[in-house]
Amino acid sequence: MPTPSILKPAAAVLLAALGACTVAGPMPGTVEYAAATVSRAYDCGLRVDRHRIIARLNGRDRQRFIAANAGYAVKSYKAPHRCESAERERIKGEIGTLARR
Repeated sequence: MPTPSILKPAAAVLLAALGACTVAGPMPGTVEYAAATVSRAYDCGLRVDRHRIIARLNGRDRQRFIAANAGYAVKSYKAPHRCESAERERIKGEIGTLARR
């Protein structure tokens, strides 16, 4: 039987891997990812032209974006509202790309 000192690191790795599976967000390039990015941009205090982003989507994608964005808005109350400069710059670039599509 393995000693407890060996089991602890193995259990920690297993829990971290399982945690990553359940925390995974939407895939980049999807409407849901765009909605999550917009929500996080608001959390970071960035200016977002949501109407311009929505206007660039087709009808079906608009409805998916609005629904996903509403869901993320509710979740953002519990989200961290602080952004590091690297995350802020990444999100700022992604929002710019979404508005230009």
